[in-house]
Amino acid sequence: MEGSSQGARILVASNRGPVSYTVAEDGTLGSRRGGGGVVSGLSAIGPDAGAVWVCAALSDGDREAVRRGVAEPGVRMIAVPPEVFHAAYNDIANSVLWFVHHLLYQTPFEPVFDEEFRDHWAAYEAYNEAFADALAQEAAEGAAVLVQDYHLALVPALLRERRPDLRIGHFSHTPWAPPDYFRLLPDDVAARLLEGVLGADRAAFLTHRWAAAFAACCADVLGAEVSADGGSVTHRGRTTRLGVHGLGADAEFLRERAQRPDVVERMAALRAEAGPGRRLIVRVDRTELSKNIVRGLYAYRRLLTEHPGWRERVVHVAFAYPSRQDLASYREYTAEVSRVAAEVNDEFGTAGWTPVILKVDDDFARSLAAYRLADVALVNPIRDGMNLVAKEVPVVSDQGVALVLSREAGAFEELGADAFTVNPYDIRATAVALNEALTLPEADRADRSKRLAAAATALPPTRWFLDQLHALDV
Repeated sequence: MEGSSQGARILVASNRGPVSYTVAEDGTLGSRRGGGGVVSGLSAIGPDAGAVWVCAALSDGDREAVRRGVAEPGVRMIAVPPEVFHAAYNDIANSVLWFVHHLLYQTPFEPVFDEEFRDHWAAYEAYNEAFADALAQEAAEGAAVLVQDYHLALVPALLRERRPDLRIGHFSHTPWAPPDYFRLLPDDVAARLLEGVLGADRAAFLTHRWAAAFAACCADVLGAEVSADGGSVTHRGRTTRLGVHGLGADAEFLRERAQRPDVVERMAALRAEAGPGRRLIVRVDRTELSKNIVRGLYAYRRLLTEHPGWRERVVHVAFAYPSRQDLASYREYTAEVSRVAAEVNDEFGTAGWTPVILKVDDDFARSLAAYRLADVALVNPIRDGMNLVAKEVPVVSDQGVALVLSREAGAFEELGADAFTVNPYDIRATAVALNEALTLPEADRADRSKRLAAAATALPPTRWFLDQLHALDV
């Protein structure tokens, strides 16, 4: 398959694209554009760059847009059969690969790789092949292609088979599992995933830790050669360079958005709900199994038990937005978050004080309001590729914020020096860290917060994207 002079010079491939469609009652299609780091990066290269974003049709509206031939400029949407998408996305990407990279399995019971798994894996392969076909069709000769994340781990190798002329990068937005855990996967599947990513000229990660884990898996599973400096992997005569790009917060956007009237309005409402003069411990997360919200609530309960002087003086603001509710384990986890929050309120609450303010509906303006008011930010994931909340709160904070941060978050690599570091499984230690953060002198908190904000914005989304693009030219 060959490119043409009419093809795109720059391509991005990801499961979720920059636009989504809905079908109104009268049958008309409506569209909504999203945001994020890749969107910002693509906008930075300008409209004349000839860029194309290849993405999946995620909803009935998206599939209807593809059926009608409706297309946003610069977007190629792929409509694979819904059953193939479900198996590839929910049953493999989110129920297997996500669990492996975040070390989430209860290994006495799971995983079970049976014939049903093999059917799902075949769908994941077909899904990746559909992306490889579309990219091969859209790309001009010698184009640069940036493939995003674990949903599309097979695409680089598949695309190289179709278009060896292309410059291909792959970026992993999740952690990468260490070899012993990665080898929970069937041997052939583990090898296929690694060889898929190694089809890229360059494989990039959010932290050095995740890059090193990938290289170790390549050595252990494939017998590949890792360079002495850990900067490249050679397998079957091809060398793939490894890179690290720690995605930062978009300070300009966040600070401007946080000053808008809807945020100010929500600040007043949140302050009224919490009560005057009370300190706020804030967390903002999806109810993702890896985010560790329940243990955060346990640690807060221990804080109130061990340090009763904080009762009626502090409120835990927990914004836990439902995630992946089509999976039973996520529905159960969301319910457990609500149950434990209610337990804490029942145990400690008084007529004038609600210890935990839990919100489970998504409201970005309200999240920014909480960022601005936070005295302490609690970010304690079991494991996280980066965690942008840890970076966003110091950027937006009005008076400076103390950050309680899991050492298993990718953000720890950049922010750990000025955070209160915790083992995410250790409830007692997390409670101690919360107390230390609450009692941090105001001047120290402001100084730490400034340094956190500087580190958090060192690689803003536009530069993060462009750095990867330019690295393919080296």
